[in-house]
This record gives sequence, structure tokens and C-alpha cells, in this order.
Amino acid sequence: MSHSREVPVPSPSPWQSPWQSPSHSPARSLSAISSFLLLCLLLVLAQMVLAQEVLAQKAEQKDTIPTKYDLHTEMKTKGIVDEVNLLSFGTRKDFTELIIKSGDDKVHIYVCPKPFQDEMGITFIKGDEIAITGSKVKQETSDVILVRELTKGTDTLMFRDDKGNPIWNWHTGK
Repeated sequence: MSHSREVPVPSPSPWQSPWQSPSHSPARSLSAISSFLLLCLLLVLAQMVLAQEVLAQKAEQKDTIPTKYDLHTEMKTKGIVDEVNLLSFGTRKDFTELIIKSGDDKVHIYVCPKPFQDEMGITFIKGDEIAITGSKVKQETSDVILVRELTKGTDTLMFRDDKGNPIWNWHTGK
């Protein structure tokens, strides 16, 4: 007598495709989907961070381009030094700025990088009387004068050539 015994075949669950083996449970499928979605989210966040970095670098590059000397706006003025400051200008973080009183006006004068000033043995203090020849240009929203020639006492100091090019090296500041 042969007994045929029927082995029950499990019916596929609604979460399981017919070609999946029974070892793939709905929980595993959901876990795989969750992992995939998490990976996609991380990729999107990484792209957003990189895009923000690129925009910040472009803005920084725009800020580091110094204003060019313009021979057409060259002028002369004189006054008394009211303030001596170091500021960021172009790629330099140590550019000497003088604020002079000329009559009732305060004029911002951009001189040179501090290392060049030090190498030349030049000092400025409040109360110095100076006369300058320079180019009046816009720096952001303010007018500034880029000095080509500065006279202090009996000394005449040259900071730019007759075309307005700096006589110091932008990289070293000297």
C-alpha cells in the first residue's frame, strides 16, 4: 500500500512576489526599501552641502578680487591721519588703511600690505600730515583712494608705478 502524502505548498504572501524564495519576508523587503531610501536621502544631503560650499567659494573669490587702480580717477588730496587700520583687501588680510581728515571729510586711503610697509621702514601715526596721489575707486559701497604716491614730511614714497601697478608682490606682501 502506498501512501501518498501531500506536502502543503505555502501560498505566496501579498508582500512576496512569486519569484522570491520563501526566505524573503516582507520585513526584509521593507528593511531593504528603508535602507535604499536612507541612502538616497544621504546622497541628496551631500549634494546640498557641496552646492553650498561651491557657492560660498564663489562668493569668497568675488570678495578677494581687489579693486583696480584707475588712472582716469587719479586725484590729489592731503590731510591729517585720524586712524591707522589693518584690513582685508584682495587676498591680503594685512592691508594698511589710513583714514585722514581733509577739511570736514574723512577719506579712506588704502596704502599697501603691512609687510611692505615694515620692510620699507614706514610708520603712520595719528596726527601725521600727508599728501597723496591716488585713484578714487569704489570698494563695495564706499569711495576709497588707492595710493600711488604719498608724501609725509620731506619724504615722498612710491607704492605704485606710473600705470598704477603695485610695486610690492601680492603673494608675499613685500
